[in-house]
Amino acid sequence: MKEVALAAKHKALNAKMVPFAGYNMPVSYEGVNIEHQTVREKLGVFDVSHMGEFLITGDKALELIQKVTTNDASKLVDGKAQYTCMPNETGGIVDDLIIYRMNAEKYLLVVNASNIDKDWNWLAQHNTMDATIRDMSEELSLLAIQGPKAVEAMQTLTDIDLSAMKFYTFEMADFAGAEKVIISATGYTGSGGFEIYFKNEYAEQIWERVLEAGADFGIKPIGLAARDTLRLEMGLCLYGNDIDETTSPIEAKLGWITKFNKDFINAEALKKEKEEGPKRKLIAFELEGRGIPRQGYDIEDENGRVIGHVTSGTMAPTVEKGIGLGYVATEFAGFGKKIFIKIRKKSIPAVQVKLPFYKG
Repeated sequence: MKEVALAAKHKALNAKMVPFAGYNMPVSYEGVNIEHQTVREKLGVFDVSHMGEFLITGDKALELIQKVTTNDASKLVDGKAQYTCMPNETGGIVDDLIIYRMNAEKYLLVVNASNIDKDWNWLAQHNTMDATIRDMSEELSLLAIQGPKAVEAMQTLTDIDLSAMKFYTFEMADFAGAEKVIISATGYTGSGGFEIYFKNEYAEQIWERVLEAGADFGIKPIGLAARDTLRLEMGLCLYGNDIDETTSPIEAKLGWITKFNKDFINAEALKKEKEEGPKRKLIAFELEGRGIPRQGYDIEDENGRVIGHVTSGTMAPTVEKGIGLGYVATEFAGFGKKIFIKIRKKSIPAVQVKLPFYKG
């Protein structure tokens, strides 16, 4: 079991630690609901240093990225980030990721912790143009500082104007006394804020300074459990739940990051799927009865016939109702359409809704 650089800090705070993607990670400190609301109303700091980072450099860097990802990375400019995914050759997704363009020959790819080895091998396999790839996952730490007070609270730690940073942009600057920190206006919560990348040697220093700067604003450390409920209220896909090697970006409503103005792995098949329409679709639903939907639960029609399965579900702390994502056969998908979620032995009525669930 690997330890992140801040493991001792989490244990000192009596965090509940659990194995996650090969790392010993804090799943909660005070409790999911308290931590969730802290991020929605104030701000919280997540240690997500288990995520993977690959640096791709050289004059062939963009060529490799364009080949293995669905979005059009040629649209990136320096200081801009892009959400994308890597398709496999059979219609599914190897991983979803964020690409940061440092300059025309230098890109940082941030991938899911559980997929670091798989993604590295996939990139290496398709690197026929000999771009330079470096795995920096063990060298970097990552904090997500999220919530409506994030800009105001963190401004004292850097000279750059955080309020002027637009969504999915980033800057490299001094932060909390550390040099060359990537300050990224990205996040996975829907409540605004930043993701901060830095060398492991600065981890304890930055952690302490972030908590000090946020103290007057109500900052608290937040675990992975609340990260999951926050992302689900926004309807954001989680790899391993809502997308995986068997789900296509078209089925998963990721057509907006699938650009057919370039060639990429399995582009022809995905284009055909988009034109003909997928056989199933990812839907969002809210329960109309009592219960909590969970991953793997059956989705039924009014006759009790199984038409799909739940991929993510929870009792949403802010929305205060049972919500979920899942795949159903296309003919049953549609906003306002009623479905039923099999919870234990009961079929609980639910209605399909537009995302996000939380509209704060």
